Amino acid sequence: MSGTHTALLDPQGLIEAELPLDRARYEALVTAVLAWKDPHLAPRDYEQIALQPTGHARAVADDVRRHVASLPRNDGRGALADIVLRQTAGRPSAPLEGTACCAQNCARLVRTLHTRLDRLTEALSAPLLRAGHVTAAAATEGAASA
Repeated sequence: MSGTHTALLDPQGLIEAELPLDRARYEALVTAVLAWKDPHLAPRDYEQIALQPTGHARAVADDVRRHVASLPRNDGRGALADIVLRQTAGRPSAPLEGTACCAQNCARLVRTLHTRLDRLTEALSAPLLRAGHVTAAAATEGAASA
């Protein structure tokens, strides 16, 4: 390479929208963190662990926003997703405290956003199934990869 850089301008986040989330890895982390009783870790370890779900929560929230934008305005699922997004808006940017409670709160945030994303993807695949555009297996496969 010649040492030059290419700047990529994507203000609508279209490129990021096409990248799949590594959901299984984060679900395993969330499950492990929420199972903690009293792990006795150093504060910096809790902070490092909490950074993982915090970054993922931002990406999932962006996915939720994209799905909400594709729903009709009068769809209740979009309204519920908006409420969840408003409730979780400041949490990913809140300073990390270096405690088990902080890491577990970050994990709960990811779980909440995944639940909302699942409901939205189910909502989008259901009309296609009824119209005969997609088979049930394809819809299930698409929702699992989201």
